[in-house]
Amino acid sequence: MGWVSAGDYEVALDDGKVVCRNAAGRRLKSVPPKIADDPAVVGLRQLTEWLERHERQCLADVERWMVRSLPVPLGVLTRVWPDAAWQAALRDLVVTGADGQVAGFLRDADPERGLGLVDLDGDTVRIAPGLVRLPHPVLLDDLEELREFAVELGVEQRAQQLFREVWHRPAGLDAEGMSVDEYAGGSYKELRFLHGRAAQLGYRVRGGYAVCSVLEDGRGVEARVWVGDYDGWDETETGPLAWTDPAGRTLKLGQIGPVAWSEGMRMAAALYAGRDIQDEEQVA
Repeated sequence: MGWVSAGDYEVALDDGKVVCRNAAGRRLKSVPPKIADDPAVVGLRQLTEWLERHERQCLADVERWMVRSLPVPLGVLTRVWPDAAWQAALRDLVVTGADGQVAGFLRDADPERGLGLVDLDGDTVRIAPGLVRLPHPVLLDDLEELREFAVELGVEQRAQQLFREVWHRPAGLDAEGMSVDEYAGGSYKELRFLHGRAAQLGYRVRGGYAVCSVLEDGRGVEARVWVGDYDGWDETETGPLAWTDPAGRTLKLGQIGPVAWSEGMRMAAALYAGRDIQDEEQVA
């Protein structure tokens, strides 16, 4: 932590916050108002805001790689690994080999030595694949066992992988069906509340639908839940969940892959969970 002069004081960044000390070297509880507009203070606060945005973007990018099943070139990981924000987002993610088998938990990425992993025996190993695979949890066999092992290792994933909610397509599903109604009918007093929840969860709203895009086996699929597109003050409710191809054509349920199914159901469940429970209780 390096101190920078700001008037009669010195300021620095400590754990993402601007801190201050006086001329005697005593650290203060807060930054004095009289130096709030000092260039050094303003600069540090702007830097803090940038670092926060950078951390969020790194995490969002890593989760997108996972959700879209995008293999990442080894050179990309070794280049970004020294960045603390990238490393925090990537550390302890499960990495699989080209055969889809779990290779271990990511602990290091070095241009000369490749990836450092903790394998399922608890040993440290090195691998150097051309492409690094960070699989969606629905694709991991023995997911529950992996979760238990992760707890034993003290694994804490910033990116939601092992402990991400997953949904598996039911065995008795009507493959010719076009939508799922399980999470339809979630009532919201005002449309803007439902749109706001969708945005808070990270989903885009387009044409009255909350949408979640997935790239699976090289094919783009979009999960859609109707949320309404009228006056923001009107009452609304969540609609059925359906999936479409890049041309906007609705897909049959039998055509939906495991990742697209899981992510679509995750979105629909999260939107439904924010419904107005009080109204439901009054009706009951």
